[in-house]
Amino acid sequence: MSIILASASPRRRELLELSGREEFYVMNCNVDETVENWTSSAQFVREIARRKAQHAIDTMARDFDVVISADTAVFVDGKALGKPNGPGEALDMLTALSGRTHEVCTAVCVGNKERIEVRHQSTLVTFRPLTRDEILEYIATGEPLDRAGAYAIQGGAARFVTGIEGDYFSVVGLPVCMSDQMLKEFGV
Repeated sequence: MSIILASASPRRRELLELSGREEFYVMNCNVDETVENWTSSAQFVREIARRKAQHAIDTMARDFDVVISADTAVFVDGKALGKPNGPGEALDMLTALSGRTHEVCTAVCVGNKERIEVRHQSTLVTFRPLTRDEILEYIATGEPLDRAGAYAIQGGAARFVTGIEGDYFSVVGLPVCMSDQMLKEFGV
């Protein structure tokens, strides 16, 4: 079966491989990630994941059996934190997360030309209090600039995490168990 991963994220590629699927095509889907008037974290990420999958389905020139896409965002104080637009925004995001628990929500969309399914997974992550110097040192590594909420739990930010309630892989960017089950429902 041919699988299209509608994501340029190297982390999602690695996680899809963890589910035992080593042969798939990668398609970068640049879609509008603005969601107006969202009312829940699930609605926010589900909409973007659906857009990515639909874009891949609509524009794929080659034959394929299934598309899988995902979207992850960090939520704190009723705000969605995507990827920061630079070091200043990364500083603001990490300062907001310091010493607090926040939600990381990832939606997965699996579909083909006949149907699309979208599900989500929410995980709570708690950071210890961070000093400004620690945050600036982490930002200087460049890692936070390409991550939702300005951090990578599997990277340098691991030292900030005091607890997690939920699916670790969802925080990384693709809930492996849920994705595996969804792909199986599509015969993959």
